[in-house]
Amino acid sequence: MGGSLKPSLLHLDRLQALEDDAWKEVERQFAGRLYAYVARRVADQQAREDVLQEVFLGAVRGIVAFDRVYSLEQYLFGICRNRTIDHLRRRRDATLSRPTDGTDESDPLDELAVEPSSPGSIVGERDLQTRTRTLLVKVLRDWVQETWGLGEFKRLMVIEALFLGGWRNRDTWEHMGLSGERAVAGVKFRALARMRALAGQGVADRMLLDALSEEEGAIGGAEALRVSDEWAASHASCPARHWLARHLNGSLEEGPRSFVDFHLSQMECPWCLANLDDLEQERVAPQILMDRVHASTMNYLRSRTLPKEPS
Repeated sequence: MGGSLKPSLLHLDRLQALEDDAWKEVERQFAGRLYAYVARRVADQQAREDVLQEVFLGAVRGIVAFDRVYSLEQYLFGICRNRTIDHLRRRRDATLSRPTDGTDESDPLDELAVEPSSPGSIVGERDLQTRTRTLLVKVLRDWVQETWGLGEFKRLMVIEALFLGGWRNRDTWEHMGLSGERAVAGVKFRALARMRALAGQGVADRMLLDALSEEEGAIGGAEALRVSDEWAASHASCPARHWLARHLNGSLEEGPRSFVDFHLSQMECPWCLANLDDLEQERVAPQILMDRVHASTMNYLRSRTLPKEPS
């Protein structure tokens, strides 16, 4: 259900080779969405533009270590989230000594601190756990795709509420109009059973099967790999961009519409809300900003690819 495909091997090779045209296409495709994400958290326009430039520079610098488990969009949004946190942290640190008027204003950094971990934050894992994570992400996406295809949107909302929203069984059944907490537990049990069936066999698969057999869906001790964490990090249930576009123009049928409404209004997915903002505004990022971002990226690319002058 994720809104973007993984980059093809050829396209990824071109990005890792720092080809100007490949990166220009990435800017064209994602600048508006990333800007919309930043704009939801950063009030100052100049700061928004600076963060956007930092995102693309960070993407260029880190593309050689791109984790192919994730899509390019997830990679960029992970960097965007981190750069936004950096900006908000700097701003907060700069204002700590200022007197306050006693009003209770929420800090955007506090909201970002509880957002799902970005794909780029999962590094240095043991090989077995890494392979298990890769399989888990695939299983979650396959289950969501299958459930969507069957038209079981209430089931999808229940599982999303539990894994992505962290809702209690009681809150879930009351919101969904189910018969009680046992009904929620039954939906979860059947969903995990189907995920186990999708997982297949093998060493990593057995590790995953153990995780899916536990009510909380966690793998191993202090470094637990949780189903809920991977659901969030992989954007497993995020509607594709074309579904969001149809949501805006009112052309969704009842089932998909109920899920997309729930995902946006109840889960408040920052990734999809940023996509929605971008769709609502044809030119979120003005041309002058696009020119600045492109010039900044190209300057870095050329600094990495031009031969050094002989000494």
